Amino acid sequence: MLSIKRIPHTWGALALGLSLAFTGCQKPLSPSAQLGQNTDIPVNTQVATDPKAETTIAPYRERVDKTMNEVIGQAPKALEKDGLESTLGNFVADLTRTQTMVAYGKPIDMGAITSGALRNPIDQGPVTVGDIFELMPFENEMMVLTLSGKTVQEMFDFAAARKILSVSNATFTVQNGKPLNIMIGGKPFDPDKTYTLAISDYLANGGDNMGFLKDALQSEKASLLARDAIMQEVKQLTAQGKPVTGAKDGRVKVIN
Repeated sequence: MLSIKRIPHTWGALALGLSLAFTGCQKPLSPSAQLGQNTDIPVNTQVATDPKAETTIAPYRERVDKTMNEVIGQAPKALEKDGLESTLGNFVADLTRTQTMVAYGKPIDMGAITSGALRNPIDQGPVTVGDIFELMPFENEMMVLTLSGKTVQEMFDFAAARKILSVSNATFTVQNGKPLNIMIGGKPFDPDKTYTLAISDYLANGGDNMGFLKDALQSEKASLLARDAIMQEVKQLTAQGKPVTGAKDGRVKVIN
């Protein structure tokens, strides 16, 4: 997946806000005129601002900036998405499971997220609404999948080989690119059992080469956006007087 560069909140938030404002507009565009010649105009700082356009945009920019610049948490250390186990991956995988459980109303065995689905780190310092939009700019919805033991094994095989998947409420060891000693909820993985997994609809539908998830025995929507799950987690931590932190807690061990 392509990465998205971090952009200043003022213009980045405006772009996000405007894109959200037009989400759901499905009416096809029918051009009413044709260009008779090439009219490419390079856009740079030498192009003067159009006063009328600026007047039209200004109130929307102000509203978007106010929303996106709202501080909702504090991160004493940056949360990054590096390596087989990462602070950001663990943080989001964990909240994927716990926040989806609240929306779903039932226990869920595991949560998972890929590093490619996380578009930006959480920097050290204040955490704003705009930071969460930059971390998760997609309208992905949380799903709850019921997986056979065979599919769960495939998921851990993928995690060990590809090194891009963070999983919550589970531990395993990687040796020669293979998963060993898989534990789920503190108990040894049983290939004859079924397990539930909280994950985004993009990944549930085979995104990031996780096509094996399309073999889920059951797929249910949790009525929760992935971005909202992250937002809720940060706000709840703040309400409890806790910082936004992630840790490499040893849920993945590597044997050389």
